[in-house]
Amino acid sequence: MILAFEKHLHNSNLAQNTILAYMFSIRQFTQKYESVNKNNLQKYKLFLIEKYKPQTINLRIRAINFYLEFIKKEKLKLSFVKVQQKTFLENIISEADYNYFKKCLKKDNELYWYFVIRFLAATGARVSELIQIKCEHVKIGYIDLYSKGGKLRRIYIPQALQKEALLWLEKNNQSYGFIFINKYGDRMTTRGIATKLKIFAKKYKIDPKVVYPHSFRHRFAKSFLERCNDISFLADLMGHESIETTRVYLRKTATEQKEIINNIIDW
Repeated sequence: MILAFEKHLHNSNLAQNTILAYMFSIRQFTQKYESVNKNNLQKYKLFLIEKYKPQTINLRIRAINFYLEFIKKEKLKLSFVKVQQKTFLENIISEADYNYFKKCLKKDNELYWYFVIRFLAATGARVSELIQIKCEHVKIGYIDLYSKGGKLRRIYIPQALQKEALLWLEKNNQSYGFIFINKYGDRMTTRGIATKLKIFAKKYKIDPKVVYPHSFRHRFAKSFLERCNDISFLADLMGHESIETTRVYLRKTATEQKEIINNIIDW
């Protein structure tokens, strides 16, 4: 049944990271409990509450509920735990640090990594989507991806980035195929990208906490709203199912809040 569920996940067009997370949750449950019933599900939820943070708990519950749908036991679905929302965003690379990062990479002729962060921050792509971009997509200026449920998402490549990337690819004699590949010619892994970005962060003395692939997607959203206050359009660009997910970018970072307070309050 578990193997059949894994096949079902792949057929549902879920991201690879989501599939791995869901399968981990199901295996964790089946290793602890012999059967799927209300009592065991409640025990599992209590186990999660004692061991994990709310976001992780809800990810595990989402996986279990997806599995319950698959085995036709929807009535046993677990409720999610409440996540206390912060009134500020944290660990997002600032626009100044992003520009500084680009400048350092270009100066050191690390153009491959320069374009990694350029594509992430200028398109809003997830790192799992970034590694799917090909030369052919750069040429036409966008990539079409299908999310779970077969929903189409178009990721646009801005004209300035498109022109710069095409010149880079031309110098590398690359006219087709994936653009972010390793020395063996295979697609770069998401973990490999995350690890290398941390190394560069330390080298350029940028806080490593704000340098991770998804941070640049957050940067895209924040910068977009500063220039175009259309949250509905941003939700479409980000591939969010609900506009409520996108509303978080209306909040300021802790650093921005502190700066405003310091500038405004003089009493």
